Amino acid sequence: MNETAGEYCPPPGTAPKKLSFLNRYLTVWIFAAMALGIAMGAFFPEVADAINSLSVGTTSIPIAVGLILMMYPPLAKVRYEELGKLTRMPESRAMFSTSLALNYVVGPLLMFALAWIFLPDLPEYRIGLILTGVARCIAMVLVWNQLADGDCEYAAILVALNSLFQIALYSFYAYFLITVLSDLISPGSGVAVSISIASVATSVLIYLGIPFLAGIVTRYALLPRRGADWYDKELMPKLSKLSLLALLFTIVIMFSLQGEKILRLPLDVVRIAMPLLVYFIIMFLLSFWASMRQGFDYPHTAAQSFTAASNNFELAIAIAVAVFGIGSGVALAAVIGPLVEVPVLISLVNLSLYFRRKYYNEDGSIMRSEAGG
Repeated sequence: MNETAGEYCPPPGTAPKKLSFLNRYLTVWIFAAMALGIAMGAFFPEVADAINSLSVGTTSIPIAVGLILMMYPPLAKVRYEELGKLTRMPESRAMFSTSLALNYVVGPLLMFALAWIFLPDLPEYRIGLILTGVARCIAMVLVWNQLADGDCEYAAILVALNSLFQIALYSFYAYFLITVLSDLISPGSGVAVSISIASVATSVLIYLGIPFLAGIVTRYALLPRRGADWYDKELMPKLSKLSLLALLFTIVIMFSLQGEKILRLPLDVVRIAMPLLVYFIIMFLLSFWASMRQGFDYPHTAAQSFTAASNNFELAIAIAVAVFGIGSGVALAAVIGPLVEVPVLISLVNLSLYFRRKYYNEDGSIMRSEAGG
């Protein structure tokens, strides 16, 4: 059978594969899912009401199911037995330090700056963007990384690190940026926020812990019994189709919940979308450039770039709804995040693959002429 890019994470250094039909037209399916979701939410509001009723606290069960099914296949592909080799790579310290700097210094501060530049007169939307910028990605990045043929093992480690750092730092970061730093920029604009570590940990456990555990169990239960050839070439392509279908399902659900607002407040949506668009592009290009400057190979560069450019919208939405209410402008801005991220990141997947063809050898190593910048 044909092995297609994105249907399983190939070992670092392998040549790119031909895209499958589902992957080749994924952009079309994503925009169709967005349109379907908006239409459902705008013209059939009872659908959105029914979906909203399927919630436990601030957690939407349909979205949680979609995200878990979306994340499970990439995490089942991770070669957990080889993670030790990755941490012993000569460049591993540089890779991890670069990732931490991008995710916990550059990313939150860039979103903070863009929120103030684009939304100085709309504090609720501004706060929603800041909450999104602080929430580092632990979910959809696995799909973007998979589609771009990034290194699965490295992406898994970065996702795990992000989850731990978010539990420890999210509450502090949100308070500092929204309450302290905002007040320094414009006295009186700071808003007191109280976000518990427990609420962050719960979100991380639901959206990352469940699929992580399922992926580990799948790999260690089936790989020894059926062999690597069956696991990589038969099971993984099938699971990858499940991942992409779950992605489309999640997009339909998310857009249906906000379809009415998107059509009723189009200018507000555009104003929120503009800083997000700038953010995703800057973070991706900056991460890719920084990784190339340090000579990282393509699989690790792609994983680094998508991890830095993506955000944990599940956490941002949950916090926005819990602290400010589901009908608040803060919640709306947090929800617009993934609505912008999905089409932009799928475009950046194509850009990443273009960079691979232009700047990297077939084995994934960077061309000598590009290593120095």
